[in-house]
Amino acid sequence: MFLILKKMLYDNGQLVSLYANAYKLSKNPLYKEVIEKTLRFVSKELSNSEGGFYCALDADSLNEQQHLEEGAFYVWKKTDLEKLLNEDFGLFSDVFNINDFGLWEEENYVLIQTKSLKEIAVQNSISLVELQSKKKSWEQLLYNEREKRAKPRLDDKCLTSWNAIMLKGFVDAYKALKNDDYLKTAINNANFIIKNLWSPEGNLLHNYKNGKSTINGYLEDYCFVIESFIALYEVTFDENWLQNAKQLTDYCFEHFYDEKNQFFSFTSNLDDALIAKHFETEDNVIPASNSVMANNLFQLSIYFNSSYYEKVAREMVESIVPNIDYPSAYSNWLSLFLNYSEQNKELAICSKSALDYGSKLNEQYFPYLIIAGCKKKSNLPFLKDRFFEEKDFFYLCQNKTCSLPQETFEDLCGELI
Repeated sequence: MFLILKKMLYDNGQLVSLYANAYKLSKNPLYKEVIEKTLRFVSKELSNSEGGFYCALDADSLNEQQHLEEGAFYVWKKTDLEKLLNEDFGLFSDVFNINDFGLWEEENYVLIQTKSLKEIAVQNSISLVELQSKKKSWEQLLYNEREKRAKPRLDDKCLTSWNAIMLKGFVDAYKALKNDDYLKTAINNANFIIKNLWSPEGNLLHNYKNGKSTINGYLEDYCFVIESFIALYEVTFDENWLQNAKQLTDYCFEHFYDEKNQFFSFTSNLDDALIAKHFETEDNVIPASNSVMANNLFQLSIYFNSSYYEKVAREMVESIVPNIDYPSAYSNWLSLFLNYSEQNKELAICSKSALDYGSKLNEQYFPYLIIAGCKKKSNLPFLKDRFFEEKDFFYLCQNKTCSLPQETFEDLCGELI
C-alpha cells in the first residue's frame, strides 16, 4: 500500500473548497467535520503571524529510533491504541478501521473513517450522541499523545498561488458554514498578498520567506489571486476586491497574453525569454492556469460588462474543448464550458440587506449562479442604476438579458430552484 502523508497547502485548499460544496449540497455532518478540522490544522500548523500560509509539512519525521520515516508522526501501532483506549478499543476500531483496510505497512495503521457515525452507532447498539462524544474524546486523547512525537519538518515558504488557493478555501468554507473566523482569515491573507507579494510596479511576486519577496510571478500566481479576490467579493460585496482582480487581469493581458495563440503564457514577457513559450492548458495537481484565467475572464466580463474579456474567454474555451482527448486533464475547462449552458445565470442584489440575502444564497449550492450585490448606488457596470432607496430589487439575468426585477427574496428563490 502506497501512502503519501506530506501535508501540502494546495491540497488542503482545494479539498476544503470541494468539501464545502459537498456540504452545501448534502448537509453531511462528516463533510462539515472535515472542513473544520482541516482549517484548524492550517491555522495552527501552516500559518504565520502576518496572515500568510506556509507551503507544507514533510511526510517524513523522526520515529522512535530517531530515523526519518514516512508517516511516523501520523500512524499508530495497534498495541499502542489498545493501551490508550482500553475498553473502547473495539468501538474505536469500528470507527477508524483498525483492520486490513486501515493497515499500512510495518504494522502501522492509518485512522480512516469510512462509515457514518449513525450507521456505526446502530451496529454497536449505542446512541449517536454517546458515540459522537466518545469520538471527540478519543481524538483529543490521541492528539495529546501525538504531540509528544517529533514533528515533521516545515517548508516555511509562502507561495502566492498556493496562498490564493487556500484563501479561496477559507472563503468557500465561510459560504457553507458561516464561521466569521474563516472570512477574517481569508481577508487577512488577501491583505498579506497585497502587502508583501504585489509590487508597486503592478506585478506579483511568487515567493515570500523571512521577510523577503522574490521571483517575478507566474501566470498561476495571477490567475489564483484573481480568482480568490472574486470569491472575496462574492461574500463581502466590497468592490475593491473586484477592482484589484481587474487590475491584475489587465496586467496579465499586457505581460502574459499571446494574441496569436489566444492563450496566456506561463511566464511574463519581462522575464528572460524561453526557447519556446509555455502555455499551460492541462490540469495537474492544481487546475491549468489558462483554464482558471478563462473562468476569471468570464466572471469579470459580466461584472464589468467587458466584451473583450468575454471574447477572449470564449476563444480560449472554443480552442480547447473540441480537442479534448483525455478528459481528466481538462476537467476545469469542462467546468468552465458549463458557463455557456442554458442553466447559467447572473444575479444582481440591490438592497440595503444585500449582504444578508447574498449570505443565504451562498450557503446553498448554485454552481451556475454569478452573484453581485450593493447596499447603495454602485458604478459597477452590472449594478449601475439598479439600486433604489427603500426597495429590494433582485435582477435575475441570463446571457446579459435580465427579467423584470423580483421584489421579494421568496420569489427569487422560486426562480432559482
